[in-house]
Amino acid sequence: MRSSSGTYYVGLDHLRALAALLVFVWHFIHTVPVVPWEYVPSFFPAAIIDEGHTGVALFMCLSGYLFGKLLDGKQIKYGAFLWNRFIRLAPLLLLVLVIVGFLDHRDDLIGYSKSILKGVIFPADRPPLPNGSWSIVAEAYFYLVLPLILLLLRRGVGYVALIVVAAILLRTGIYLHRGEIQTISYYTIIGRVDQFVLGIVAFSLRDYMKNRHLTMVALFTAFAVFYWCFDAAGGFYKPPTFPSPHPIWIVLPTIEGLFFCSLIAYYDGSFHFRDHGLSGLIAKIGTYSYSIYLTHFFYVSWMSDAFFSHFRMDNFYFAIAGGAACFLIAATLAAFSYHVVEVPFLKLRRKYVITNVIRRATVPVTSRE
Repeated sequence: MRSSSGTYYVGLDHLRALAALLVFVWHFIHTVPVVPWEYVPSFFPAAIIDEGHTGVALFMCLSGYLFGKLLDGKQIKYGAFLWNRFIRLAPLLLLVLVIVGFLDHRDDLIGYSKSILKGVIFPADRPPLPNGSWSIVAEAYFYLVLPLILLLLRRGVGYVALIVVAAILLRTGIYLHRGEIQTISYYTIIGRVDQFVLGIVAFSLRDYMKNRHLTMVALFTAFAVFYWCFDAAGGFYKPPTFPSPHPIWIVLPTIEGLFFCSLIAYYDGSFHFRDHGLSGLIAKIGTYSYSIYLTHFFYVSWMSDAFFSHFRMDNFYFAIAGGAACFLIAATLAAFSYHVVEVPFLKLRRKYVITNVIRRATVPVTSRE
């Protein structure tokens, strides 16, 4: 489905597919678990897969970049914009929450409904909402502050950078008060706002990353080494306690945001993609990524258990290969939910772009909203 502006960005759908793959494989190899949390891969770039939760950060950065691209220099009807985002996210999200309720909480649906409501209003004080729906709540909060971000962006990129600085200072204060910041940095807008904002900024600075191949290799190497050290130091689940008391979580969202937003700007600006062949197939998986993300929780542990009951190996790289193979099956299942649940509601979207007021984006049309 094309966005309400009629544009189709193949490259961004490639990166959505990558984000979904990272999250799926992370759950696939660790849910049973096939790979123990204490394992650290000797090949340092593989640490990004071993800590595949970072795929969520890529999703967040993509959202910011896409809205920067769609709304660049334009006035919008904010009510119509919110309606479009609701139509895009709510149908599948509500269906998943209902299914989880009847599968796991049918004896106390009222209590379950209250916990969902509290998780939306007070996300920092509640356990994560089911099936990754906490990330949709974080994104919804981003939509509420988007007009302020766009206003600051029109005054200059430096003004938007102040939001990132303010978020880091806020997380520092919370860390000093609570003794941990992992849950807030990972599960709430207080941590994720860096990635949304840096995504918007990345679109404004996209020309700087165009064809910077050596720069991108250097950034990837630095990020992979950092994540390898992070993995060796305990990673997401392996410190002495969870949530982690390590102060790295104050700046981890920013580090992830800086790398992934650089990657997005580089990938979007440096290449031209076709919407057919292998490129089109990967883009299709990216189109189904929202369904993959929300629904894979229902079956990923079953897939992992079934796969490794037939292939009794605990090799990390073999586990990744198994996860990638099962990911293709998950994409096929997600295609069904996408066309049955998501597509019918997308026909209700409204035009929200009014006119250009500053400048037109000059990058070639290359993902699908």
